[in-house]
Parts: sequence; structure tokens; C-alpha cells
Amino acid sequence: MRLHRNLVFAVIDTLDSIFNKEAYADKEISKTLKRDERWGSRDRSFIAETTYDIVRWKRLYSEIADINKHYSRTNLFRLFTVWATLRGIEIPAWKQFEDTPTRKIKGKFDELSKIRKYRESIPDWLDELGEEQLGSDVWEKELAALNQQAPVILRVNTLQTNKAKLQLELEKEGIDTLFIDGFPDALQLSNRANVFATKCFEKGWFEVQDASSQKVSKYLSPKAGMRVVDTCAGAGGKTLHLSAITENKGQLIALDIFPQKLKELKRRAKRAGAHNIETRLIDSTKVIKKLHESADAVLIDAPCTGLGVLRRNPDAKWKLKPSFIEEITNKQQDLLRDYSKIVKKGGTLVYATCSILPIENEKQVEAFLASEDGADFQLAKEEKVLVSETGHDGFYMAKLLKK
Repeated sequence: MRLHRNLVFAVIDTLDSIFNKEAYADKEISKTLKRDERWGSRDRSFIAETTYDIVRWKRLYSEIADINKHYSRTNLFRLFTVWATLRGIEIPAWKQFEDTPTRKIKGKFDELSKIRKYRESIPDWLDELGEEQLGSDVWEKELAALNQQAPVILRVNTLQTNKAKLQLELEKEGIDTLFIDGFPDALQLSNRANVFATKCFEKGWFEVQDASSQKVSKYLSPKAGMRVVDTCAGAGGKTLHLSAITENKGQLIALDIFPQKLKELKRRAKRAGAHNIETRLIDSTKVIKKLHESADAVLIDAPCTGLGVLRRNPDAKWKLKPSFIEEITNKQQDLLRDYSKIVKKGGTLVYATCSILPIENEKQVEAFLASEDGADFQLAKEEKVLVSETGHDGFYMAKLLKK
């Protein structure tokens, strides 16, 4: 493999923004890929995948390259050298690569690979928390799985088409997909491709959504004609799925505290042909009070650490801080107690996160059920999805019924 200067520099520039300017990896990579229209699919793939790789293995590569906290451009090139050397890629004779210890890299890699926090490239505090929460054996398996590249999975928009037709049309556009057992609306890409550039996407025939995430909306058991409230809707991935499941019948109310996310939801809903969605901005407590005891089903897709989706967002483990754990678990309990009031008698509440930590999942449900606000609810079922066991994103979901 021959390295091209403009592509390598694009990776370095992107890493600089992620490590030194606290930029989010996905947004920064997306911005970089728009820099040069002459780049082909291989060029874009190299930039994206190399950047994600170095972000994912930041701690391991930093230790090998003997870098502390300062990620100057010189040090970023040292990280790149580690990445390239471990993949058997010849380092070009550029001045940026002068004085890099290529001979020592493989030896240090072998040495550090015996220590989990380096081998799996994880902060000390997060490694300790994961082991405490899940046990050493499960945590080790999860860490290894979370450091693998995630597959691209689509959710077929059944308001517009069906799975077989979408698969055929994507094949005509040069994209091969596979069915996934147990997931009736899912197609997995055989090889990574820019699905957003397809005619099928323009027509609203699918959304990119992992298989585990596709389970959440169905956990509500929504039916056509119901009034369903998605309380933490964001840009609406699960709201759109709910619209498809309910066949555009009934009322879906999508709530969020961020107006820009609801604006994006509206745009996506228009493309998808989802007409039974109403967005409401939570700008005061009155918004929730007006909905008290009015919904057949309520989804709380709660904000969380996102540890179950580190494959897709590897920079999250470097942005997380120990103080955030207490902050987010308090927030999750507040949401459960506040938003559960929207469920009417005989209705359903689903609490979900994309975390694998019990303190964000089953412990939150236990605390809620033991509280005054949870006295009228009972746990119907719950499911924990581990990446190491399923190959899909880590998720938790609990279905609660109001008496």
C-alpha cells in the first residue's frame, strides 16, 4: 500500500481537531471528506477508517510512541507511524516521519498487549468501572468486541417499500446486502459503501439503524391508532420506526429539548413519508404536564454513556469523565420519574439505553419501581444485548406496564 501525502495530511488534520479541539469524530470526518471533490471512494474510505482506527487505539498507540498528553502535529505523525507499521505499511521518506522509532514499535506492541487497559485502549477509570459492573470475563469480551469495526445495517422503511425490493434496488446500484435472522426490517451491507448517495436513500426507502436499535421501538408493542410518545426523540431514528410500525395511523408525539434535532426529525420524516409524527420542544415543564396520563405507550430512550456503541463512536471513551457517571444516572432516574407520568392506566413504558452498565440499566429500573412514582408499574420483561454475544450494538430495554 502506497501512502499519498494529501490523504495522510487529511487524517492528521482531522485527528488534530478531535484530540485538541474536542471535536466529535463523526462530524469532523464528515467535514474532512467534503474537502476535495476529486477524492474517490477508496480515498474517502482510507481517511475515515484510518482516523477512526487511530482514535480507537489512541492510548495503545500513544504508549508505544511515548506520547503523554500533548498531541502536536509531530506527535500525531508518530501515532500515524505506529498505525502504519503495525499494518506492514512502508513509511515514506517525508520529513514528518523523521526520527520515528519504527524498529521498537512491534516489540512495544507485543509487550503492552499483555495488559488489558493498553491492549484494549481504555482509560484506567473506565476499565475499572467496567470490570466492577460486568465482571472481568464479560468485560474483557465486551472490550474486544467494542474495538471491532461495526457493520452497516439498514432499516427498511415499510411505509415506502419492502425488504426484498430494497435489496434488489440496492444491488442495481452496486450495493450487496444480507438478511439478518430475527430482524424482519434489517439489511446488512456485505461491504461498506456510501448508502447516502443512493437513489433508494433519496426516496426514503431506508434509514441506517443498527439491529439492536431496531428492537427498541418494537419493544413498545405499538399498534396502529395508538397515541405514542417518544420522550427523548433526538433526530428521530426510533420515532420513524414507530411510524412505520403503526402504518402512519394514530399519533406519534416526538419530544426533545434540542430544537435543531426536532428540525432534523421533520426533514427525515418528510423523506420517509411518515405523516403521523408531531414534534414538540420541551421548553418548560408545562409540555410534559399537558401529556400526563394521555399516552398508550411511552418510550424513554435515555441519554447515557453510550458504552454499547463505542464501535461507532470510539472517541466517546476519551470524552467521558468519571463525574459524568453520577450526573447521567441521576438524569436517567429523573426522566423515568417525570416521563412515566405520561403513561395512562393500562399503558406501556419502555426504558432503553445504548449502554451495557447495570447502573444505567436494570439498577435504574429497580430504583424507579421502588419509588413512589413507580408504584403503579410492574416489570413485564427486560433484555440486555451484549456486543460480544450478538455482534450488534450493546443495548438495554425494559418494558413496564402501568396497572
